[in-house]
Amino acid sequence: MAIRIGITGGIGSGKSVVSKILSLLNIPIYLSDDEAKRLTATDEAIRRELTDLLGNELYQGGILNKQKLANYLFASAENAEKVNAIIHPQVKQDFRRWCTRHSDSQFVAMESAILFESGFDSEVDVVVMVYAPQEVRIQRAMMRDAASRTQIEQRIKRQMDDEAKCSKAHYVLINDDKTALIPQVLQLLVSLSQK
Repeated sequence: MAIRIGITGGIGSGKSVVSKILSLLNIPIYLSDDEAKRLTATDEAIRRELTDLLGNELYQGGILNKQKLANYLFASAENAEKVNAIIHPQVKQDFRRWCTRHSDSQFVAMESAILFESGFDSEVDVVVMVYAPQEVRIQRAMMRDAASRTQIEQRIKRQMDDEAKCSKAHYVLINDDKTALIPQVLQLLVSLSQK
């Protein structure tokens, strides 16, 4: 059975960079955001429950009305909880099936910005937090998303605090544009191999 690594971090921290490094080392990566979107569009159980919650017009002609779902999701924390309670269990099941398909690998990894918030941390053996100072994260996210500072700061406020994530993680990788990231990833794999 593969060692399951959970990769998390705030917006602009460099989770995707760590995932790309692991992928280059032939470690299978489960991108939970992408898979959640795929499942929301295609999974019958999710479709049925979301339709019960939001009405038949959510899937027009069998196609998800993403804007309608987003409007509901971001209207309140209570709405987000309802939607997440439908989607997250299906993502967990999908991840378990995916892990079974990759059971011959030494390592597999799940990248998730909301690893702790979603309960996905219970699906992995170790949690790796990718940490960058807030100002570095803001600058990266502004450039990547062509978003304003205010927009990025609002997104950061909606996420779990980085220090809280660091305290819950088994490993913290520093991605501050000063500390080399690749040696930290390699050291992580060596450390995990020895356990």
